Amino acid sequence: MSRYTGPSWKRSRRLGISLTESGKELAKRPFPPGQHGNARHKLSEYGMQLQEKQKLRFMYGLNERQFATLFKKAGKMEGKHGENFMRLLETRLDNLVFRLGFAATRRQARQMVNHGHILVDGKRVDIPSYLVQPEQVISIREKSQDLAMIKENLENLVSRLDFVSYDEASKSGKMTRLPERSELNAEVDEALVVEYYNKLG
Repeated sequence: MSRYTGPSWKRSRRLGISLTESGKELAKRPFPPGQHGNARHKLSEYGMQLQEKQKLRFMYGLNERQFATLFKKAGKMEGKHGENFMRLLETRLDNLVFRLGFAATRRQARQMVNHGHILVDGKRVDIPSYLVQPEQVISIREKSQDLAMIKENLENLVSRLDFVSYDEASKSGKMTRLPERSELNAEVDEALVVEYYNKLG
């Protein structure tokens, strides 16, 4: 399935959640797009499960195959399936580039990784789905450190989550530990995502 390249704000409004986690998409029009945007529609149980799955998939920018593969991997880990899945999503390189403030959105972060601007432990990694381990150092390639886009993103960043740390001097950061569920988006019900895949078998 090809990657979605349409208007992300419209998709955020349709799902009723800020997919960029900035809140900008819903600030002015917190209702679905289209002529009947304000009309209330009651979702079936399956519809609610599907919607939660789509929220999470679109938020992290994965296609269906990538999403399902990571979900299966989370199921082989100890602990709660849904929480493990969200932790795995957070350890993707493109997500951590976004969390550290190098990119303004995950879509932009994925592009930066693809274009070879990002190093992991000093080595160039151009695979956005690369799963980063705690304490691995994520930095910007020396030739890319003067890019106006990266400088602007770092200047505009308000705060970082507690499970990542950043060193201003070396323009590098790392995930110090795996995130707690309480630190991640509260508007997503990962239990419904687990129910969705359990029904598929």
